[in-house]
Amino acid sequence: MLELRNVGYLVKDELGEKQILKNVNLTLDERFVAFTGPNGGGKSTLAKVIAGIIKPTEGKIYFDGEDITELSVTERAKKGISYAFQQPVRFKGLTVRDLINIAAGKPLKVGDACAYLSEVGMCARDYIDREVNASLSGGELKRIEIATILARGTKLSVFDEPEAGIDLWSFGNLIKVFENMYKKTQGNILIISHQERILNIADRIVVIADGQVQNEGKKEDVLPKLLAAESCRILTEKL
Repeated sequence: MLELRNVGYLVKDELGEKQILKNVNLTLDERFVAFTGPNGGGKSTLAKVIAGIIKPTEGKIYFDGEDITELSVTERAKKGISYAFQQPVRFKGLTVRDLINIAAGKPLKVGDACAYLSEVGMCARDYIDREVNASLSGGELKRIEIATILARGTKLSVFDEPEAGIDLWSFGNLIKVFENMYKKTQGNILIISHQERILNIADRIVVIADGQVQNEGKKEDVLPKLLAAESCRILTEKL
């Protein structure tokens, strides 16, 4: 279970101070949780705070009852939290097989490593020995990153807009990967997304705007309001 108590994040620069996150309180224990809301509202920042990439300037974060507020991203990874970037990192000199082995925490048989690639719709024979560098497209990197999280099998997997860059691979397959991931790991999955088809698989939706939780609850309660608001916005723009 993940719990955030009065979490805030303040940044300072030459222009002054800006409060990115403001008094965020959440308790998350559902199978699939989706963060959504307008761009620049604080969704990705909050996800990075959860993963330990960014430390909050105020508040506390608890994971399975343990205070992890001061733990680094590496220490949180050891506790069972993984994070998939919106723009995956490239690793020159490291092969896809190396990356999957590192994620798994042990050397895997080639067939086992290839199986993770197959789960994300990639022909393993064409990718297993390729370097994770600029020769790979954004969509290919995104799927490889998802494969590494499958190999890790963590308690909490955080995905920042996993659909971004996946053009030739259908949403249906992506959703199937998340469902299979839960069956294998029984871990919680947190997804940041604007896409209705991804929001529709969530057990709980959290709407974040202006650095705050604007609404949150069961999908059947929150999603209809989101869709109605979006329809109203599109209609207004056409008038």
